[in-house]
Amino acid sequence: MNSKQEQTNSETTHLENESSKEIQKDSNKINEQTSDIKLDEKSIDFKDEYKFGWGNYSEITNGRFAMIGFVAIIIIELLSKQSFLKWAGII
Repeated sequence: MNSKQEQTNSETTHLENESSKEIQKDSNKINEQTSDIKLDEKSIDFKDEYKFGWGNYSEITNGRFAMIGFVAIIIIELLSKQSFLKWAGII
């Protein structure tokens, strides 16, 4: 009976060692991922301020106004039940 108890104890310690190794591997992966995130945050550091010419702020603002205009055209066509060009008098 003593040998069976020793065998189960050794199996238990073996399983505990394996689970602790897996936990350590998982924590290493998490540490690597968080360090990658910190590097990415530093590399994407730009200011959202206006400057003359081509820039991030100008492109974002231009894109937003283009989206607003496109939605406005769709709403005009839906409400008037005719094409935008006909509604505007171009055709």
